[in-house]
Amino acid sequence: MGNHRKTGQEKRTVFRRQTLPGAVPGTLEVDPGAPFPKIHIIGYSPEEMEEKEITETTELSAFMEAWPLTWINVDGLGDSAILLELAEIFQIHKLALEDVVHVHQRSKVDVYDNNLFVVARMASILNGVLETEQLSIFLGDGFIVTFQERVGDCLDPVRDRIRKGKGRIRRSGADYLAYAILDAVIDGWFPVLEDYGEKLETLEDSILEKPDSQTVSSIHRVKRDLLEVRRTVWPTRETVNSLMRESDFVQPETNLYLRDCYDHVIQIIDMVESYRDMASGLMEFYLSSVSNRMNEIMKVLTIIATIFIPLTFFAGIYGMNFNPDASPWNMPELNWRYGYLFFWAIIAVIGGAMALFFRRRGWLGSPGRKRDRDN
Repeated sequence: MGNHRKTGQEKRTVFRRQTLPGAVPGTLEVDPGAPFPKIHIIGYSPEEMEEKEITETTELSAFMEAWPLTWINVDGLGDSAILLELAEIFQIHKLALEDVVHVHQRSKVDVYDNNLFVVARMASILNGVLETEQLSIFLGDGFIVTFQERVGDCLDPVRDRIRKGKGRIRRSGADYLAYAILDAVIDGWFPVLEDYGEKLETLEDSILEKPDSQTVSSIHRVKRDLLEVRRTVWPTRETVNSLMRESDFVQPETNLYLRDCYDHVIQIIDMVESYRDMASGLMEFYLSSVSNRMNEIMKVLTIIATIFIPLTFFAGIYGMNFNPDASPWNMPELNWRYGYLFFWAIIAVIGGAMALFFRRRGWLGSPGRKRDRDN
């Protein structure tokens, strides 16, 4: 349950507990800004299926009796009365229901007498900002109940498989459906990480072309998001591992698919760690690039100053107010017909000679061209 805080041009989600410290365990405090619950149900057998939206929880009993397996999905957590009615129908423990409405939970598995409670976190990129959403899954005998913070998720592929009867989803039990949901949530992290991979490549090109303060802000933003991804994904590994060890609610044949799900989590963790290393390397690359650009600027300024030092010396000499009429040694060249032209000739020769010397040494212009000429 998150309140939003706007910082700069991005909107970040800040989780704030609704219950006071020391409150009675199981206290249900619904976020007043949460959407009103919308209940969507799917019932199916190996041969057929049915899905619809309901407005009254009293419709659930007859629907569940007509189908061997039912998936009840609730979008929105803004009405405690409906949540309590669902908790009574599916015998959801009050502690689990409290975790459902307090959407700051990390990924985990809790075993109760009548159902298995799984918390997972879905990820998406909205307007360039990373958003995570808690998905609460209850696995019971012949049913799956899922609670989401709002409408919209990454579970449409699972729904399409049920509608079209693809794979073994209609021929399997509730544990396989729970696996399919969790697998879709985990696979939803891959597009998010691919997006960050593209951002890192773009930042690398930006550093090469023109590093600026905006680049530093973007790198810090990516590093912060990847840290949030890491905090979210790492507990998911233990969640899948716990499901693989669960024997009361998960059938042995489903463990094979959970192992594949576990491999996907490991891949995501490896990607996150690689991208975090890349982000740290980009910051070092940025500092090195800025330092090199500064060195190039200082080199050019130093060369210019060095060339003008002898020129300034000659200009200073001829700026002195000696009277040539008072002594033949008082700057006699001032009375010479070609004295002014001679002064500029000296200036041009000295300046040109120094510029040519710096260029041949590779200090002025492109060093690569010098190497090409030498070869």
